[in-house]
Amino acid sequence: MKSPRWARATVVAAWMVSACGPEPVPTPAPTPKPPPTDAQGDWEDPGRYAACQVYSVQGVACGEPEVFDLKSCDTGSLAGLAREAAYTVVYRAERAPPTIAADAFRLSPAGHSYRGVAPSQARLDDRDFFLSSTSTNDAGVTTRYSLRGCRAEGDRLYGCYAGCRNGQFINYGTFLAQRVSRRPGEAEASGLTLVSESPVSHGLAADVYVTQGHAYVVSLPLGSTPGGLSVFDVRDPAAPVLKTEISLPKDNYWNGVWAQGNALYVASANTGVITFDISNPAAPRLLRSLPSGVGAIDVHTVFVEGERLYAMSVGPVPKTLIFDIRQPTEPAPLGEYVEPGAGVDWTVGFPHDALAFEGRLYINHWRAGYLVVDVSDPREPKKLGAFTYPYATSHANAVGRFGDRLIAFEGGESWGAHLRVLDVTDPANPRRIGEYKLSENVSIHNMVLVGQRLYIAHYQHGVRVLDVSVPESPREVAYFNTVKGGEPHRGEGFYDGAIGIRVPGDGHVYVIDTSRGMLIFPEP
Repeated sequence: MKSPRWARATVVAAWMVSACGPEPVPTPAPTPKPPPTDAQGDWEDPGRYAACQVYSVQGVACGEPEVFDLKSCDTGSLAGLAREAAYTVVYRAERAPPTIAADAFRLSPAGHSYRGVAPSQARLDDRDFFLSSTSTNDAGVTTRYSLRGCRAEGDRLYGCYAGCRNGQFINYGTFLAQRVSRRPGEAEASGLTLVSESPVSHGLAADVYVTQGHAYVVSLPLGSTPGGLSVFDVRDPAAPVLKTEISLPKDNYWNGVWAQGNALYVASANTGVITFDISNPAAPRLLRSLPSGVGAIDVHTVFVEGERLYAMSVGPVPKTLIFDIRQPTEPAPLGEYVEPGAGVDWTVGFPHDALAFEGRLYINHWRAGYLVVDVSDPREPKKLGAFTYPYATSHANAVGRFGDRLIAFEGGESWGAHLRVLDVTDPANPRRIGEYKLSENVSIHNMVLVGQRLYIAHYQHGVRVLDVSVPESPREVAYFNTVKGGEPHRGEGFYDGAIGIRVPGDGHVYVIDTSRGMLIFPEP
């Protein structure tokens, strides 16, 4: 599977380390970060995960098994590692403080997968574990990542990794891989009943929006299969009907979707926001891409509130674009918000998603954390406050009124990422008042707040429905494990499983799973 851009954005900062020599590769000092507002992060540094070391060896290519020193390892324990399972991985780079990145591999007698493709080298036996994946991009740059096991314990593997570019070390360190499995004691479902399941043939399904009795599913490229838009008639949720599929030859990395009136907005990594006319809901008609005349622009997600469309762009300059959609099929630029340092300092990150509520825009700005911006004047947005935490990967959020309080639900997207409950009544001083955690090796993705119910697309842990009537103590009331195992491409990436979710008010919950497509459930 081709690594999606949102997956690459997660790991890119962790690989920006260079040089090698006869000793372990030295690393530069990191750029200082301001103190976080919350000392409890998604990930807490446990120190090195394994006793192995990584060295450059004269005459040995970068990433070969011989660059890993295992003399202090318990390689005999590797005999107990499950050989038919999916694992998610956290890399801990050798720098101070360390950077982390998430990944995955799948072991199977029918063929292994590492970084979404069959590994170029694999050595797996009772005393050895070695996986190596090599790829070359369109510019001719060859990248190689290698894992070497040091010890196994239960459903966990500890070892060292090396990252190479054109034969030179760019990063190295230790890793922890943990088997992905259903949570202990859980059945397939509780409180949610599957009504229908519809496969999506375009690439890797990513998001859905439901309006006018139709579900609009967008997808990302997957290997040689392009992404695109799939339109389903869901007036009978038990029997959705695929009406049309759209994919543009050089523009089909479509990650987010929203609608207003007869307009459908698609977040494109190539051309910004693509607008379709859906006056005929079953047959969208392409109108335009925005902003026009500024070259390629990567818009990752879109959000609509009232007469405004917000588009979160990760590049070339990370920014949030604001459009006037009083005429829905003719969006007009209104303004933009650029976080200071975005595009210059990688620790600032980029706007991954956002939600507008009562004149404020709540932006998940990745490493910069969770921002609160006054957009009452869209031409001059003003930052009111932020909530940050160590190793932030702020990714998705929902906001609502609970009595006289404004409560936000914020989630990251990486190893250890989980749901935080924040009181944002005073935007200058957001406070964490609660949280919801499952296992550290499975991330959350998207969420939707409907009244006092929070619906979460939780990747390999499927769909989770929380009662948040007492925001300080979220209580799970329903779930559905979307991962069965054995589906095509299952286990090939860290970002695998339930990824998109909508609750449009028609009595049903629509969920996008990266392997199974669109799943529909009655609201619990």
